[in-house]
Amino acid sequence: MIDTTEGDRAFPPALAAVARVEFDYDDGEGVDFEPYDAFDSAEETTDWLRHWTGNHELDGDAYLVFGQDGTGGLAALWRVRPGRPLVEQPVVFLGSEGERGVVAASLSDFLWVLADGLGPMEIVEHERYDAHPDPALTELAERHATTPRRATRDLVEAARSEFPTFSEDIDALCR
Repeated sequence: MIDTTEGDRAFPPALAAVARVEFDYDDGEGVDFEPYDAFDSAEETTDWLRHWTGNHELDGDAYLVFGQDGTGGLAALWRVRPGRPLVEQPVVFLGSEGERGVVAASLSDFLWVLADGLGPMEIVEHERYDAHPDPALTELAERHATTPRRATRDLVEAARSEFPTFSEDIDALCR
């Protein structure tokens, strides 16, 4: 397991606030995201990851799942930065059909992605970056974000530049 700071399974207040938001799918034109009000258990995450990769020796300790899309693709905090708090870990998306990608470099940056009216699935599966600002999510991001607002494309590009081998690393886990 990756070492992080104490309380590394405590649900961050920003995610609790996101969980209270109702996302409008709008017949495929909106955001396909269903946030949770708690992380999936370690056992659930491990079970899902083993089935998703076909590698039954893995554990899911590096991922804290906090939401899904309508097909069962998962949004998670990826604990890849040892010793850093959860809110400083990147957000990733692991799609139901094997899609995957880094969405944001931190929870704060992810809040700005949501404020632009985009979700994790839209970023990874459709590479959609056109902002459709959501006033409620903008207000939520303004309250909780610790990073400055930037264009979603810039946030995603920075995150992917920092973690350029994420997809290949996942491939290496698959059997």
